[in-house]
Amino acid sequence: MLYQIYETQRALLSPFSEFAYTSAKLYNHPLSPFSHTPLAPRVSAGLRLMHRLSKEYEKPEFNIHTVTVDGVDIAVQQRVALEKPFCRLLRFKRFTDDVPMLTAMKDQPKVLVVAPLSGHHSTLLRGTVRALLQHHKVYITDWTDARMVPASAGPFHLDDYVRYVQEFIRHIGEDVHVISVCQPTVPTLAAVSLMATHGEPTPRTLTMMGGPIDARLSPTSVDNLATNKSHGWFENNVIHRVPENYPGSGRPVYPGFLQLAGFLAMNPDRHMKSHYDFFLDLVRGDGDNADAHREFYDEYNAVLDMPAEYYLDTIKTVFQDFALVNGNWRVGGELVRPQDITDSALLTIEGELDDISGAGQTHAAHALCRGIADTDHFHYDAVGAGHYGIFSGRRWRENVYPEVRRFIAAYHLPAQSQPGAVTDLRAAKSRRTQLAQAARSTPASKRAAKSRR
Repeated sequence: MLYQIYETQRALLSPFSEFAYTSAKLYNHPLSPFSHTPLAPRVSAGLRLMHRLSKEYEKPEFNIHTVTVDGVDIAVQQRVALEKPFCRLLRFKRFTDDVPMLTAMKDQPKVLVVAPLSGHHSTLLRGTVRALLQHHKVYITDWTDARMVPASAGPFHLDDYVRYVQEFIRHIGEDVHVISVCQPTVPTLAAVSLMATHGEPTPRTLTMMGGPIDARLSPTSVDNLATNKSHGWFENNVIHRVPENYPGSGRPVYPGFLQLAGFLAMNPDRHMKSHYDFFLDLVRGDGDNADAHREFYDEYNAVLDMPAEYYLDTIKTVFQDFALVNGNWRVGGELVRPQDITDSALLTIEGELDDISGAGQTHAAHALCRGIADTDHFHYDAVGAGHYGIFSGRRWRENVYPEVRRFIAAYHLPAQSQPGAVTDLRAAKSRRTQLAQAARSTPASKRAAKSRR
């Protein structure tokens, strides 16, 4: 009933939200007599805040139409490369009339960004994609809101997530470089592990960012919640059925509004201050800061429903049984063996201030992937970065992305290169190894080197 109650509340608030939005214009439009009253700025700001607190947030668009590459403006077109019931594989195709630039782009690496299916839409990685497009051909997983998937499509389990990732990798080709952000580090590692076990070509590189490979290490509030509650508790308290007004009517899901409530509860003071600052910015007429607030919360408040089977599988497999690190995770009856990966280089990235995936959780992938040569293991600590800072914002653009770019470039061999060009690739890998060794001055990096020995 909780989902139905929420939908009723949303329907009741919708007219109020529109009324607040319209009324706010009466107090800030220059031709309105109300805008010249003494309290007009505060009244208008309060009504705008009320509108934002009560409105419904729909899935945002990527809105990436151009990107600048070496000073040249390149047109970008979003395409659907492959479509599945619960996910679309998107490609951001770049176009230009600049012949030298077009030639250069043809040889750039192909990158698959595996976006998390953990509440927010894949557009949360807009900044990640925008940066990658400067030097890469970019694909991304765009997960579908479960309430929009008809029940006739069947359930979606964690095993299905693994199979989706495998299918996307095969579709793009063996020369792909895979970047997994947060939650998908676990199923992505499983997908590549099973491909290696079967003797299939694996991606040239794996970049894993802020994910719970081993959630036992430095547990956060997210990890503690998952371990302190039983599997039955989650099934009985957070799983609800989609109401009749959606295509997925009757499907059991972990609703997006519950996930958003959980996100907000992690840092309530920070969010309250942010909204109050937004109110003050409107009163002062500070449009830039107000727009930044809108942009962030338009994304942050837009959430999707997760399939119940997938959510419960993840709780049990990743956060309660620790099946991957314990070596007893089976996907479709097959044992997941990360040690079988030998031909993919591995880079793990962690944020110093990450309060979702604690220190060491992502780095644990190195110990599992012991079949990868010692020289192909790398780790990077993003100093001063929280969870979102490792894949978006200034620290991503200025600190993390350059590391990711150098790592991918060191293992990329242009398609038209002759066999003799392998020497150049090895030289690039050698330079990358030297850079990684120079960066091993942080505690986590030292642990990385030690574990590989």
